[in-house]
Amino acid sequence: MQDHADDFDSTHVTLAHGNGGRFMRELIERVFARHLANPLLDVQADAVPLPAIDGEMVFTTDGFTVQPLEFPGGDIGSLAIHGTVNDLSVAGARPLYLALNAFIEEGLEIAQLERIAASLARAAREAGVQVVAGDTKVVRRGEGGGLYLATTGVGVRARGLRLGMDAIRAGDAVLVSGPIGDHGIAVMFAREQFGLRGDLQSDAASVYPLTSALLDGPGVRFMRDPTRGGLAMIANEICRATGLTVRLREPAIPVRNPVRSVCDMLGYDPMYLACEGRVVAVVDPERVESALAAWRRLPSGRDSVLIGRIEAGKPHVVLETELGGERLIEELEDDPLPRIC
Repeated sequence: MQDHADDFDSTHVTLAHGNGGRFMRELIERVFARHLANPLLDVQADAVPLPAIDGEMVFTTDGFTVQPLEFPGGDIGSLAIHGTVNDLSVAGARPLYLALNAFIEEGLEIAQLERIAASLARAAREAGVQVVAGDTKVVRRGEGGGLYLATTGVGVRARGLRLGMDAIRAGDAVLVSGPIGDHGIAVMFAREQFGLRGDLQSDAASVYPLTSALLDGPGVRFMRDPTRGGLAMIANEICRATGLTVRLREPAIPVRNPVRSVCDMLGYDPMYLACEGRVVAVVDPERVESALAAWRRLPSGRDSVLIGRIEAGKPHVVLETELGGERLIEELEDDPLPRIC
C-alpha cells in the first residue's frame, strides 16, 4: 500500500484529516483530546455514559460561525463554550456537560486550530463544564469559513423552577447586567472594517455566576442573554409573547463610549448589537434592589442597572430617548455584522 505520509502538510489541515484514518485520529488526539482531557472523554467510543442527574435535566444546542475566528477578548472556541453555557444558565440550569462538533475547512493552520482548542478547553474549565463527546469533519477549501463549531449542552436545575415569558406581568422590572454591544463592536474592530481599530474587548463570558446569584431569591420571571439581535430582539420577543408594552429608558441603558462612538459614526444602534456575556432579566418590582445588589457583588455585574418596565398596553417596545421623546424599537431586519456568533 502506498504511504501518503510525505503528502501530509503538518502545518495545515488537509482533507486527509477527515478521512477516518491515521491523520484524523492524530488530529483528534493531538489537538482536541489533549486540550479537552477529562475522565468522561473517550475518543475511542461512539457514545459515553453520564452520571445520574439529581434534578431536572435541561438540554440545548447551538452553532457558531464568527468571523474572524479570533477577536479581542475571545475566539470561536471560547465563544462556543460561553454561548452554550449561557443558554443553559438563563434557563435556570447549572451547566454540566457539552458535546462538540468541529467542521474544519481544508487549509486552516493547525497552529490556529491549536490556539482555538486550548482557548475552548480553558473556557470550559473556567465555566465548570466538561466536553464529553465530539466529532470532526473536514470540508473542502472554499466550502467553509475556516472553522464552524456546533455544540450540545446538558445542565440541571431545581425541580419545579419555571422561568419564561408567560410569567411576566405588567409592572415587572427589566434589568441588564452590564454594558451592551461590546461583542459586536469588538468583532468589527477585529475585521478592521471601515478602517476602524480599538482596544475594546468582547464581553464573552459565562453568565452562570449572574444567573445563579439571581436565583438565590424569589421573584425572577425570565432571563435571556442578548446575542444576535441584542436587547432589541429580546424586548420584541417579550412584547409578542405577552401582548404587553416594554418601556425602556435610553439614558439608563449602559453603553461604553467606544461602542457609542462607532454606532454614531456608522449609523448602528447599540440596541441591536450582540452581547456574549450579559443577562437581561425581568423581575418582580419588589425584587429590583436585592437583584441588583446580588449582581453588583460580582465583577461581571458591577455595572448592572434597571433599564425599564413592563406595562399594560399595545405590544410595542417604547424607548424613552435622552431628549425626552419616544421611539418604537422594531425587530431587526438586516444583520449589520454577519457571522457574529
